[in-house]
Amino acid sequence: MSRLAPCDLVLVEGYKREGHRKIETRRLDARDSAPLSASDPHIVAIAADFPLPGEVLPTFDLDDIPAIADFIEAETGLARK
Repeated sequence: MSRLAPCDLVLVEGYKREGHRKIETRRLDARDSAPLSASDPHIVAIAADFPLPGEVLPTFDLDDIPAIADFIEAETGLARK
């Protein structure tokens, strides 16, 4: 962690099997479309390029960056500077 200091937040892509909070991304044309959230308690939300009716986790349009940023801000307790 000392190599990342000082910082408040680190966003990474990948590491889907690690035990940190994450937002699952789903794409309609993905090669593997099996949802991960049912078996991973660390997934706190889903961003997708198609509707997800009936999903219990918070969901976002994949391109709705402001809403995703607001969610991350609220989840982490960080304030915008």
